[in-house]
Amino acid sequence: MKPAKIPVSVLVVIYTPQLEVLLLERADRPGFWQSVTGSKDHIDEDLQLTAQREVLEETGIVCQDFRLSDWQVSNVYEIYPVWRHRYAPGVTHNTEYVFGLCVPAPSSVRLSEREHVGYQWLPYQLAADRCFSASNAEAILQLPQRFER
Repeated sequence: MKPAKIPVSVLVVIYTPQLEVLLLERADRPGFWQSVTGSKDHIDEDLQLTAQREVLEETGIVCQDFRLSDWQVSNVYEIYPVWRHRYAPGVTHNTEYVFGLCVPAPSSVRLSEREHVGYQWLPYQLAADRCFSASNAEAILQLPQRFER
């Protein structure tokens, strides 16, 4: 049996200077599109390392080749009931930390087949509209202001 997931995760918005955003389609919920997400593997794992690991696992992109930035934003949200069985009994909320990864241009990615079945690069407004997660959509909509910094 797998150990319970830690209710601390990262959300990594991967985007280009033209504000095109990479979205991934979940394997366990076709039609659910999102940015890279994932939980800490262990409680002491550094969030930056969690973000780097998740991006590599889900897309094959090596973060050290680009600019990964901690947006200093966190969201606490209720875990969807369909996924609560992955956590310890009684855990209902997750804290998500938001990162951005700027890459020079849209490119092919290597999907983790057990997690995702498709990907697409979209202009940021369309990407935000396609996300099933409100916090993911909100992070994407912040791109124009964040990219100017």
